[in-house]
Amino acid sequence: MKTEVVEKTPTKLKFKKFIAYAILLVLVFISAMMVVLQVFEYRHDYREMSSFMRERDDLNAEWGRLLIEQQTFGATAQIGTRAVTQLRMYSPPAAQTVVISLPTTSENKK
Repeated sequence: MKTEVVEKTPTKLKFKKFIAYAILLVLVFISAMMVVLQVFEYRHDYREMSSFMRERDDLNAEWGRLLIEQQTFGATAQIGTRAVTQLRMYSPPAAQTVVISLPTTSENKK
């Protein structure tokens, strides 16, 4: 009977080793798939971040242009204010305004 017990033990040991190797193989495969998934997500997120960075740069450039435009309009009002206060310039009333119209030559020739 001892021979029968000895024969069953190596078979059970081989089966346990096979199960352990199979489980390790499955775990390695799952780990490899997770690495692939993480790299894919990283590349997707990096592409999205790059597009946001480009959009940020475009918005910063537009903001600079708008600041320049605002300064230009502010300078126009500042020039008008200085003309009135420092040079004492004013808009003439309607009685002092003269409108000059040029005769149109094309209507006279017809």
